[in-house]
Amino acid sequence: MSRIVSLLPAATEIAAALGLMDQIVGVSHECDFPRKANERPRVTHCPVHNAGLTSGEVDEWVRGSLRENRTIYTIDEPLLRELRPDVILTQKLCDVCAVGYGTVARLAESLPGPPRVVNLEPSSLLDIFDDIRRVAEVCSVPERADKLVAKLLDRVEVVRRRASRTANRPCCFLMEWVDPPFCSGHWGPDLVEIASGHDSLGRKHQPSVQIEWEQVLDARPEIIVLALCGYGVDLARRDYQLLQRFPHFDSLPAARHGGIYAVDASAYFARPGPRIVDSLEILAGILHPEGFPEFAPRGSEDARVVRVGVKAPGQK
Repeated sequence: MSRIVSLLPAATEIAAALGLMDQIVGVSHECDFPRKANERPRVTHCPVHNAGLTSGEVDEWVRGSLRENRTIYTIDEPLLRELRPDVILTQKLCDVCAVGYGTVARLAESLPGPPRVVNLEPSSLLDIFDDIRRVAEVCSVPERADKLVAKLLDRVEVVRRRASRTANRPCCFLMEWVDPPFCSGHWGPDLVEIASGHDSLGRKHQPSVQIEWEQVLDARPEIIVLALCGYGVDLARRDYQLLQRFPHFDSLPAARHGGIYAVDASAYFARPGPRIVDSLEILAGILHPEGFPEFAPRGSEDARVVRVGVKAPGQK
C-alpha cells in the first residue's frame, strides 16, 4: 500500500472516492473533504488562509508574493520527511491554487525513495476524469477509477440530455473573482455549455484572466454566478455587496431580474475532483430551474447556492 501525501483538495477527494483515504498520511492546509481529511497532518501553509481579507486585498497580496517570492505557500519539510510518502499528489495548473510543481518536485528528489510526484493539471471536464484514472493507476486500483468515472459520466450525460431540451440558452457569466473581475476558464465554460447556457466571457480550456468591467456590461448577462475561487457561499455573498457598487451594475439584466447567485466554489466549481459533477447539476438548476427542480436553489438554507439581491417577502 502506498503512503500518499495530497497537496490538493481535489486530489484528496479523488483519492478518497477511490477508497484510498486510509493511505493518505498528509494533506494541504485547504483539504477539508471528506471529514477524515481534517484528521491528517497538514504539510502546507498559506499566510492569508482564513485571514479575513477583502478580495481586493487578497488579489494584491497574491500578486506581490508571486512577484517577490514566486510562491504564496510554504511546505513543512521536516513533517514531509517524517511522513515518508511513496506518492505525492500535486499540480502544475496554477501557482495561486497550490504549491508550485517545481518546488514539490525538487523537494521530492531529496526524500527517501524518492516518492513519485503525480501532476494533476486539468483544463477541461474530461481532463478531471483522466486525473481520477491517473491517481488510480499510480495507486494500483485502475478498476476503481473505471467504475467511478462511469458513474460520473452517466450523471453528466443526464444533465446534457435534459438541458438540450430547453428552449433557451441564457447568457450566463460564471465569475471567478470580483475585485478585480475575473472570468471563468478551464472547465468552467464546459459546465455552462453542458447545462445549456452561454458564457461569452469564459475562456474554455484556458486559464481564467482579469477582464474589464465594461466587458461584463457589454455582455449583458441574464445570470451571474459568483463562483469565486476559494470562496464559499458566505464570502461570495459578501463580495456581492461590492459588486453592487460597480458602475451601471443596476443596468445588467441579471441585476434587474434577480438573476445573481452565490455558490460554494471552494467545494465545487473551483475544485476539479468528483464533486465537479455536483457543480454541473447546481448550474443546471440555476439556469433551468423548471427543467431541473431537484437541483434548483432552495433558499437561504442551501449551503451550496443562494440567490442574492432578492428582497424577502414584505421587504421594501
